[in-house]
Amino acid sequence: MATFLYKLGRLAFRRRHFVALIWVALLTLAGVGAASAPAPGATSFSIPGTEAQKAFDLLEQRFPGASADGGTGRIVFKAPEGQKMTDADNKATVEKTVKELGDGSEVVSVTDPFTTNAVSKDGTVAYTSVRYDAPGMELKDSTRDALEAAADEAQATGLTVDVGGDALQAAAEPGAIGEVIGLAIAAVVLVLTLGSLVAAGLPLLTAIIGVGIGVSTITALANALDLGDTTSTLALMIGLAVGIDYALFIVSRYRGELADGRDREEAAGRATGTAGSAVVFAGLTVVIALAGLSVVGVPMLTKMGLAAAGTVVVAVLIALTMIPALLGYAGKKVRPTGEKRKRRGVEKSEAQAKPGMGTRWASFVIRRPVAVLLLGVVGLGAIAVPATQLELGLPDDGSQPTSTTQRRAYDLLSEGFGPGFNGPLMIVVDAKDSDDPKAAATTVTDGIKGLKDVATVTPAAFNKAGDTATITVIPDSKPSSVQTEDLVHAIRDQGTDVEADTDARVLVTGTTAMNIDFSQKLTDALVPYLALVVGLAFLLLIVVFRSILVPLKAALGFLLSVLAALGAVVAVFQWGWLGGLIGVEETGPIMSMMPIFMVGVVFGLAMDYEVFLVTRMREAHVHGESPSQAIVTGFRHSARVVAAAAVIMMAVFGGFISSSESMIKMIGFGLAIAVFFDAFVVRMAVVPAVLALLGKKAWWLPKWLDRALPNVDVEGEGLRAHDADGPKDPDEERELVRV
Repeated sequence: MATFLYKLGRLAFRRRHFVALIWVALLTLAGVGAASAPAPGATSFSIPGTEAQKAFDLLEQRFPGASADGGTGRIVFKAPEGQKMTDADNKATVEKTVKELGDGSEVVSVTDPFTTNAVSKDGTVAYTSVRYDAPGMELKDSTRDALEAAADEAQATGLTVDVGGDALQAAAEPGAIGEVIGLAIAAVVLVLTLGSLVAAGLPLLTAIIGVGIGVSTITALANALDLGDTTSTLALMIGLAVGIDYALFIVSRYRGELADGRDREEAAGRATGTAGSAVVFAGLTVVIALAGLSVVGVPMLTKMGLAAAGTVVVAVLIALTMIPALLGYAGKKVRPTGEKRKRRGVEKSEAQAKPGMGTRWASFVIRRPVAVLLLGVVGLGAIAVPATQLELGLPDDGSQPTSTTQRRAYDLLSEGFGPGFNGPLMIVVDAKDSDDPKAAATTVTDGIKGLKDVATVTPAAFNKAGDTATITVIPDSKPSSVQTEDLVHAIRDQGTDVEADTDARVLVTGTTAMNIDFSQKLTDALVPYLALVVGLAFLLLIVVFRSILVPLKAALGFLLSVLAALGAVVAVFQWGWLGGLIGVEETGPIMSMMPIFMVGVVFGLAMDYEVFLVTRMREAHVHGESPSQAIVTGFRHSARVVAAAAVIMMAVFGGFISSSESMIKMIGFGLAIAVFFDAFVVRMAVVPAVLALLGKKAWWLPKWLDRALPNVDVEGEGLRAHDADGPKDPDEERELVRV
């Protein structure tokens, strides 16, 4: 591996014009494809195999033309203090609004609250529902404008009017400000770490090119592959973070090789062969983790994972080829480590030089391994405690900021009709095989009325064939509550008995039931997914480190990081601790996909730091240093760069905390805090402490396994045959002279 990448790095350095042209051409091609691609439609959300999805599919089949997937809008009216919605003026305003909405080209139906009993018992709140023939994300701007204009006109009469429903759910705009802040912080860290504007600019430039190619490709294929906005956001988030980090490690190693006296082409080759090998395997762990999301069985997650994995592959390829090419262009502007001190005449001998912070910290850990290990493990364990109270759900209008009309409409409906009104359950009675469909539907209705936490049950409504009925159930509790989840399970349990007695199937669907099934599916898939991802990465790390205990320690350290990160997410977003600092206005259940998503992404990123840090220790050990000396050497060469890479990644992820989308905000915070725990606690403290305690045992590998494993030579042992001081090819000499 190291020898191949060494040759690739030197080739890219010499043929830099050709390499740069290829990447610019790919970026241009992807950009043109994105610009000319048709606008993506609504992203389909399906959960194959769940009861809610089966019921939804049955509705589309048995109620043709009902636009089961059509968007909905809901205008909620509240009368001024001391008035009621049934007052003549207020009633006239509502009826006028209903008539105006009915004229819309995409409108299927509009309900009149005074004929559909959509007025609260105290008469102060009423609502009208608008159904469209297209999904909410596909509605025309003119349709949304008409909905908002009707609400504004009604409010001008003195009523309190707000709009809810998915009809207002336009495509989310990217949080550009947060991303710019993250990039700005990354730029500052790069300059401080590398001490050169040119050197710092290379990782930023290559990361932006890589993300540009990845996100543009996703945009170009979004309509054809049904890719949503979140897919691009995830690819942008991961691509920027790993793209900068991978390039940083190669540039940093290049400067170190220059400091050892090698010429620039040789330094580029060796940097690509050694640090580049670590980049390849670090990238592979991230790709495994992201692509592994496919095993969950949710198409949306599969597409998100594969798209982000593709962006990581692009980041790896750019780091291995474009970075050496740009180093060729940079010439002497990328100076070796310590050159400034040489120019000032203040260079000290190795004996006189003061040990760096990484060296001092590694020496301290080696002297106090037990104390450092206990402090790190106990500290992360304490932070992980809130994760034991984790409640899962999906965000709805109730989790929106109170400044939004959707949230105000949600609150008005809760005030007028009860909290469960925002999350109605749809019961589908498939009575095709029943001898008496109406009797079966009546049995279901009567049974549901007798359950706990039921506020309202509407009469059964049959299709034209008379073999399928729908029943709407309004719970007493809000959609994301445990009580509503228990009610869904109770209806399904009761449906089993109904089927046995009447041969009619009872299925529960609706947004609330879909969310519950989605959460359950993700929970059931978590352990198999964890086993697959950790198992594959464990085997990969055995090949990289040629050790059993080092990969095992890496996996256990990851579990500490992700549990502590989940604990922090629960404390902030579910309990509200310090939530005001990052703009969390409403606490509630944690997004259902958060645990499995964090397991995948954080594991891949955690293994990045493990590979970058420990391969340098492995390299020193292979070259004859004792285990303790190897730890110090690894920290001396890698700790500063790993710390910088972690800060950069935290800055990139942290930039997304400013997003108005609660899901993006939660993902940004969760990944940023997870990187902090993993890089600065696990990899910088727990890892060296464990290695110090294990000593030579850390690098133990059974002889039979050592013979069976391929030698990937991550530590660059094979590069000794390519010593820069040896004879050079005449063509190479001429190339160096020209440079």
